[in-house]
Order: sequence, then C-alpha cells, then structure tokens
Amino acid sequence: MNVSIVIMAAGLGTRMKSNISKVLHEISGYPMLYHILKEASSLSDDISLVLYHQADTIKSEMEKYFQDIHYVIQDHINFPGTGGAIMGVCPKHERVLVLSGDMPLVLKEDMELFLSESAPVVLSTFFAKDPTGYGRVIMDENKLVQKIVEQKDANPKELEVKSVNAGVYLFAKDFLENNLAKLTNNNNQNEYYITDLIGIAKSQNLDVKAVFVDENTFMGVNSKYQLAKAEELMQQKIKKAFMEAGVIMKLPETIYIESDVIIEGESIIENGVSLLKGSRIINSHIKTNSVIEDSIVENSQVGPMARIRPKSILKESKIGNFVEIKKSTLQGVKAGHLSYLGDSLIDEGTNIGCGTITCNYDGKAKYQTIIGKNVFVGSDTQLVAPVIIEDDVIIASGTTVTKNIKKGSLAINRAPLKVVESFFYKFFGKEEK
Repeated sequence: MNVSIVIMAAGLGTRMKSNISKVLHEISGYPMLYHILKEASSLSDDISLVLYHQADTIKSEMEKYFQDIHYVIQDHINFPGTGGAIMGVCPKHERVLVLSGDMPLVLKEDMELFLSESAPVVLSTFFAKDPTGYGRVIMDENKLVQKIVEQKDANPKELEVKSVNAGVYLFAKDFLENNLAKLTNNNNQNEYYITDLIGIAKSQNLDVKAVFVDENTFMGVNSKYQLAKAEELMQQKIKKAFMEAGVIMKLPETIYIESDVIIEGESIIENGVSLLKGSRIINSHIKTNSVIEDSIVENSQVGPMARIRPKSILKESKIGNFVEIKKSTLQGVKAGHLSYLGDSLIDEGTNIGCGTITCNYDGKAKYQTIIGKNVFVGSDTQLVAPVIIEDDVIIASGTTVTKNIKKGSLAINRAPLKVVESFFYKFFGKEEK
C-alpha cells in the first residue's frame, strides 16, 4: 500500500531496568522490535526506524532480518521526545503511519485499520478500565478528536473519560511537512511531543479521527512485567491459530511455541512441550516435556522428555524418553530411551538400544556416525566417530565400536567376565554364612 511507516525506538527504556535495549528484549523467540518490523514490512516498502539509545546495537540486530529499512538517528540533544523522533524522517508516500517499537503484538491487519480513514490526522484510542496515567482522548459526538489531555492537566470531568491515547498515528505527509517545525518544547519535560500535532490540526480546523483498537494488542512494553504479559498474549494467539487449523494441544497454557514454528497436519502437542524457532512439525506426536529446536519432525513420535537439538531431521521415527538428538537425520528409526545421537545419519529399520551414545567429539573436532538399514544396536553401545555401520548389522550390548562394520556382521568386544569367589567376605572381613 502507498503508506510510509515510521517506528520509534529511540527511548532509553529505563523502566526495564536492564542493560539490554528495551526493544531487543525477546518475545516468543525474537526481539520485540522484530515482530512489529515484520508486520510493517508486509504492508509498506518505505519503513524508517528511529534510533538513539544503543542505536548501533539495535541496527546490527535488525540487519540480521531486514535489508530495506531506513535507519534514522534522532537528534536527542536538540529535539528530544516523540515529536523530535519524527523530525528527521523523509517519508516516500503521501501518508505516514507512526508506530512504537515496543508494541510487539500489533499485526498488519491492525495497521490497516488506520488506512481506511481519510482524515489528515488519525490516532488510536481504546477504552481503559483504569485510565490512570494515560492521556485522555476528548471526542465529540461524531467521534472526531477535539484534544488530548495529559492526566496532570485534566480537569475532574476530563479525568472521568475512559478513552485514552494508544500511541499510534496516521498523518498526511503534507500536514507533517507544514507543521512539524511548529512543535515547541514548552513543557515540564522540555521535550517535543507528537501529541501536540493534534492541537495544531484543530487550530487549522482539520479533522482528527479516532480509530478504536484493542488494548491488549496495542499495549506498550515498558517493564519486565509487561514483557511477560506480552509474551503470554502472543503465545495465546500462536496456539489458538494452530488449534483452529487442526492441531491438538493438551493443556495449551503449559506449551511454549516460538513465533516462526510451523505445525502441519494432524499433529498432537502434549503439555510442557517447547517448540523453539526454526522447528517444523508435520503429522507428528510430541509428548510431554519434550524440547525441539530448529529441526524437522515428520510422521514421528518424540518423547516424553526428549530433546531434539538444531539441524535434526526425523522422519517415520519413534524417539522415546531421555533421548537427545543433535544435527542428525533419522529415517524410520527407533530410539526408545536414554541415548545420545549426534552428527548421525541413521537409516530405516534400525533400532537404537538404551544407553547408546555416538562419541562424535574428540575435543577439537566433531565427526559423523553413519548407520545403515536394519541395524540392531544393543544397549550401552559406544559408537566412536567417524564410523560407518553398514546394513543388517548386530552390535552386541556393551560394545565400543571403533572401526567400520561390514554388512551382515556381528560386532562384539566384551572383555571376559572374571568371577572371584568369596571375595565379598574377604574384602569386608566377614565370615561366609
């Protein structure tokens, strides 16, 4: 659409009580600023991000995800405040949507609400159960905004107003060009406020339209408590969308899913599961308290209490409790319990016994284990990589495999069992009964 978007992210964020920039705190796996930039990028080809505090760090982080953002450094010394933040922006389109970088829950469709309005100035408002601390939005019977009154300046009647400023604005580009220079910092904070543009518009007999938005969606994150609240709300949206698409979730409030995870088909996600970014679940059953990160699980069962680490691919496989898999591809494999399979390729029909580990790291480098079809790996086996186990092999329990095994072989290297009779009584100095 023909709209320029400005996202303000220049604030100090002191209420977060953190050395990390407020907008870089993560929600559902990504910095909160990422979420609103992602939605804005789906709506506009002209996005400006206004920075000041930790500008270089924020810019570096966002460049990992976005290539076409205009970075504007606010002149915070001479022009502090929200009004000063947009003074250095040069929008491309005739309408300019101004958002805040600490609103991670705002979606594309929420932004589109503003674009249906034709007034030169449009602002967001919602009805707050407790409006304490908010600027009150005073409207006439036609829902045209007359003014915004800060709480400290409001009279008793204005304090009763429940409609408050949500902090998102749509301006005509020519209105900004003609009026930004008229902002002053004659206030207690000595800052330039974007809200003063409302009064300027009214003084010119221009309409200022209010768009009513959802309080939860347009919440700003200014503290660790609000960060947790935003996380909770985003998780609810993510899981609701999956369940409406046919995914079964058991006790969904206990499940954690990061924002880029894909779940397809008739999958079941049990309580306590964590699906971390980069993961894709297809027609699979993920059981209680399992963790999957940056991996593909297709037509498989995982867990309970299994861990699938990054760059793993599981197809037609059954992975049981306390099994950890890392950077491995398993096709038609069973690994029932208590095993570690790292840097592995394992083919169909193979069974991995309890206590099996791939010894893939020698302290300097990591090596690969390749296991063919229909291999039976006995319990308590160590596979010292690099090693290749061909098809139709049996590896006896307790074996340490240090060389390649040919097709159809039995591998066994147990030490002979030595039995010393009556040793217990000699060792403890007791008489045999």
